[in-house]
This record gives sequence, structure tokens and C-alpha cells, in this order.
Amino acid sequence: MGADGTDAPAVEPQQPEPPRSRASVIGWCSLAVSFVILGVLALSPSPYVIQQPGPVFNVLGETELDDEPEPLISISGTETHDVGKTLDMLTVSVVGNPEQSPNWFQIATAWFSPSEAVVPMSLYFPDGTTAEERDAQSQVMMVNSQQDAVAAALTELDVDFTSSLIVGGVVEHAPADGVLKVGDEIIEAGGTAVTDVSGLQDVIAEHGADQPLTLIVVRDGEKFDVDITPTEVEYSDGATGVVIGVQTTETYEFPFDVSIKLNDVGGPSAGMMFALGIIDKLTPGPLPGDASVAGTGTIDAEGQVGPIGGIRQKLYAARDAGAEYFLAPADNCDEVVGHVPDGLTVFKVATLEDSLAVLKSVRDGDSTASLPMCSP
Repeated sequence: MGADGTDAPAVEPQQPEPPRSRASVIGWCSLAVSFVILGVLALSPSPYVIQQPGPVFNVLGETELDDEPEPLISISGTETHDVGKTLDMLTVSVVGNPEQSPNWFQIATAWFSPSEAVVPMSLYFPDGTTAEERDAQSQVMMVNSQQDAVAAALTELDVDFTSSLIVGGVVEHAPADGVLKVGDEIIEAGGTAVTDVSGLQDVIAEHGADQPLTLIVVRDGEKFDVDITPTEVEYSDGATGVVIGVQTTETYEFPFDVSIKLNDVGGPSAGMMFALGIIDKLTPGPLPGDASVAGTGTIDAEGQVGPIGGIRQKLYAARDAGAEYFLAPADNCDEVVGHVPDGLTVFKVATLEDSLAVLKSVRDGDSTASLPMCSP
């Protein structure tokens, strides 16, 4: 009964909350600490870099130089012709360097992306190489690939040009160490004139190891003989070879000028597409017709197409750029199988002639069923 005589609701006595167990408190604290540690680890630098699809350039089109459009490939001193629609060269963007590596959260995100790849930083920056040093090396490879592309195109078109074999480096403690110098021109080996790397390698291999080989060299305008004794080496795959221990490059004298203008892109992987673009400009009729074709691969003066890195990222870059067909180096096929984006047809090419056969078929609307493709 209340003070005013009315009935009042009964008041239940409040029960005290049971104290949390010590184990429960420790568990929640451990979980909180774990989240903090995971957060710190996720944002800490990793020893990896991330490969992503990079910019795409149509070698038959234009590029921006000093805010002005310029033909990516310019040819002067000879007759040129109308070109096809699209021959796209592809690039890979690398996220990370020794000064600023991706954190583990970025790595985890890239790991599950089909268009990205996580690779050890040492593959891009060996022995503490800086980003500036790698960029400089990539630019040298790009310049060399452009010259090789011109040579490959002119070889395919039976246009005469001259070449020279220049020593670009000498391996320490190798047979050539102390005998040859950077900048030497090798014009003859074992009585055979040599003008390219494969020619020199063939002479050395046929000559064999452990007996002196006479080279004729030009240094500072003077010609002289040197004797070098090749040695046999074993490569990482177990194969053996005979070497003298030099790194060589080829320089060329072409009958007309070919200029390739492309800023901030390095490496040799656009060589094949450059060669195709040059051939298209030098021959009547659009090479790819109205088809949109992308591709990648190194090239040498004989037209051999070599493997490249980042093939999966380039497949996605080609798809996103609207390419219908893709030219992939034969030696990259194992990386292509199972990773081709929908809407893209991939052909396997080992030579410049293989690439030209594909372009002719897609241009003319012929069946491509008999052309090599990357298959399991």
C-alpha cells in the first residue's frame, strides 16, 4: 500500500553484475593487442614489389612530347605508307623500390588480384640497386631494343644495312679480362668476319675451349690481333657452353632514319611491336587492317622473339585497351595458359614472321585455326 492509500508496484531488488572472470579480461586484452600487432605488421614495409598493368601505347599512333603530339615512330629518307588501326605495345608498372616498398596490406590485396603479381624485390633491384640505377639500365635496354627492332624490320624486308659488334662489358677473371676493353669493336674471330653476337658465339663454340682463339679488334681507330683462350662453363640449368667472358652489343648503320619517341618507358620488351610498326610504315597496305592487336616480346636483328616479364599484367592491359588479338612470346606460354581475360585471343609467336602471319590472317579475315596458340 502506498502512502496515498493506493496499491504501488513491487520493487525488485537489483542484483549485482557478476564480476568478469580474469580469463575473460586477459582474452579480450590479448585480442586487442593482436589487432594492434596485425595493424602494425600490415603497414610495415615488405621485401616485395607489385606488378600492375601499365600504360598502353599504339606504335602506329602518336605520343605526347612536351605537350605536343608526335608520331611514336617516324621514318625519313625513304617512302612510307598508310598504316593500320592499332598495334599496341604494353608496359608493366612496378609499385615499390628499395627506398619505398609496399606494405603487407598492399601485398595481401595484390595477391588476390588476377591482374597483379607479387614478386621479390631482388628481381627488380638486385644487390641493393637503387631506383635511379634501375631506371638508367632500363633506358639503355629500351634504346638497344629500338635499334634491334629497326634491324629486324629491315632484315625482314631485305633492306641492306651494316652492323658492328662492340664490347659492352668484360667479366672479371674471365679469359677476356685484361685483354679486351669496353668499346672495342670485334671484327673477326678465328679467321671469320663477325658482325653480330650469334656469329661470335658460333665461332667460339666451334673453336672449343682450352686453345687460343685469335680475334681482330679495333680500338681507338687502330686494328690489332689478340689471342684469348675460351673456357667451358656450366649454366644454372646444367647445360654447358664455351665463352670468352664478354658482353657485346650491336651497333648499326641504316640507309635511312628511323626515330622512336617514347618518354618514361624502359626495358626491351616492346622490340617486336616496334619492328611490326616499322614494317607497316614501310610496306603498302595497313598491316593489321581494322583489327586491334596488342603484343609484347623482345626482338633481335634476326627476328627472333624472346620472353618478357609481366605477361599476365600485359594481357589485362591489352583487354582493357580494347585489343581483340594478342601476340605472346612462345617462351611465355606457360604463364599465359589459364590467365587469358575474356574476349582476348592469344597467339604464340617465336619469330617476326610468326607475328606477320597472324596480322595477315586477321587483316584478311582468314581462319586463324591453324596458327599456333598458347595451350596447356
